[in-house]
Amino acid sequence: MNRTPMGHDDDTPVFVISVAAELAGMHAQTLRQYDRLGLVSPSRTQGGGRRYSGRDVSLLREIQRLSQEGVSLAGIQRILDLENQVTALQSRIEELDAELAATQAALAGARPGERVFAAGPRGDVVAVRPGQRPKRTFASQALVVWRPGR
Repeated sequence: MNRTPMGHDDDTPVFVISVAAELAGMHAQTLRQYDRLGLVSPSRTQGGGRRYSGRDVSLLREIQRLSQEGVSLAGIQRILDLENQVTALQSRIEELDAELAATQAALAGARPGERVFAAGPRGDVVAVRPGQRPKRTFASQALVVWRPGR
């Protein structure tokens, strides 16, 4: 979490629309339009006034940059949606990496000779060492013929 000199983090809604517009280098009406389009969703006060966070202002600057490069508002919305998806997927990868590391640590911590149980060739439960499979006690020579509809 990034803190500003005043002690607020980037997600704290502290800027009224006129200040956010000035910080982003836009007109306040443009911010209202972006809010209506869903490009930026500022917090609301009890009276309905918009309050923008530092993260919102950064997003407004990014929208302005893309717009100046000729990207349409629909294109900007798609870009922002895809960036949000990438962020969510990266978070999920981090969660899965942590879960995998914990599982590997748990498996590595297994004592030598520790037993694991598996289904034997006849469906019975047998004890085996980690990484081993139950031994087959016989090799079947049986042939099964399937005839549909009988």
